[in-house]
Amino acid sequence: MEPPVVPSDRLEGWQRVDETTERAFAAGPVSVDASTVRYERAAREPPRPFCFASRLRIRPATAPNSGLTALVERRARSGFRDRLAERDIERIEHRGDREIAIDDPRASRATLSTFRGVARAGPGDGRVPIEALLAVWSADEYLLGGGAYPLDEVSYPAGAGPEAARRELLGIVRGIESPGDGGGRSV
Repeated sequence: MEPPVVPSDRLEGWQRVDETTERAFAAGPVSVDASTVRYERAAREPPRPFCFASRLRIRPATAPNSGLTALVERRARSGFRDRLAERDIERIEHRGDREIAIDDPRASRATLSTFRGVARAGPGDGRVPIEALLAVWSADEYLLGGGAYPLDEVSYPAGAGPEAARRELLGIVRGIESPGDGGGRSV
């Protein structure tokens, strides 16, 4: 199963660091596989901003519906918190949800969840506040996108900062599409 398409024109300065397909959930005859591609911001000291795009395959095949969407969103938030913890982000708090539009006109509006935490800043005991975003939507299948970035100004070069990092991450997420819809734009 291919991961979603991430528009290459929105990934300037990002490096593809991982692509996986894994069983995200299984209970009896029901299973969910996730195909994910992950990118990190090039040439930055830890904590490095990262972003990802995931595509879910649910078996037996089930069309998106409100009950299933609520379940996918809950499971995705829980899994995202676990992934943040694996990246040494601590004291993770869910700060709320809101809807955002996705560029694909066939897609539903996405539920965007915002998290805050702290991460280690390289060697030593330094800590950096982090904001992490997770979006979940459907476009004939479920897609997820998101990532995290530092909230302190010293993590950025002159003229950049957390506001620009947030805009950039949201631009990447809004552009994610199912494979076959992107016209070969994947990176």
